[in-house]
Amino acid sequence: MPIIQALDRSLKIIDLFDEQNRELKITDISRQMNLHKSTVHSLLKTLQLHGYIDQDEETGKYRLGMRLVEKGQLLLQGLDIRQAARPHLLKLSERTGQTAHLVVLDRAEGVYIDKVEGAKAVIRYSRIGRRVPLHSSAVGKVLAAYQPPNMLARMLSGYSYSRHTPHTIDGEPAFLAELERVRESGIAYDREENEAGVRCAAAPVFDHNGHVAAAISMSTLLSHVDEAMLARFVSLLLEATKQISLHLGYRD
Repeated sequence: MPIIQALDRSLKIIDLFDEQNRELKITDISRQMNLHKSTVHSLLKTLQLHGYIDQDEETGKYRLGMRLVEKGQLLLQGLDIRQAARPHLLKLSERTGQTAHLVVLDRAEGVYIDKVEGAKAVIRYSRIGRRVPLHSSAVGKVLAAYQPPNMLARMLSGYSYSRHTPHTIDGEPAFLAELERVRESGIAYDREENEAGVRCAAAPVFDHNGHVAAAISMSTLLSHVDEAMLARFVSLLLEATKQISLHLGYRD
């Protein structure tokens, strides 16, 4: 398949912006792209013309443009799963006081597409659009566990098991064993595998074909939620995912 170089470079420029790099100088972009500044300048001006890149008039730094927000909203509005899950996220968060998340699979990562902030929640790192790894997150484990074997094999081909804490799964054999436990129990946990002091639980949402459509999770602090309380929360989580699955036409 032929690649259009200018388009490929433009999309890579957009991908340079993340939570740690909300604004970038043209010299930073040029260095990371390994391109001459004049080439980068032309690409940036084209992206700016169409609203995908904006420039601060005072500092000269570039940032993502509002057109991406517009397109992102169109995408989210088209996801029926988000509309179906929203009332249950609200109810789950209200009953537990914790933050509830809705996450879908995108290639070999999970992506937050909705969240409801809990009244008692103190964890604020999640946001809509944020990506999470498969091996160290409860939602990632759920989304991977219910994939067909051939699809899972493709997803894990070349997958990097980055170690975030001493508890993080660091290889494919351990990850596959974890996925088997998820399938047996119908629930996945992140026990300080992504961030110290944070424990998460997640469960699958199935569509009318019996395929995993999304995962719902709750994030808790070890210092605030003990094992007994977490078990009660998990029962409410499973009730929520069951109701969403039924709404999507799933029949066990």
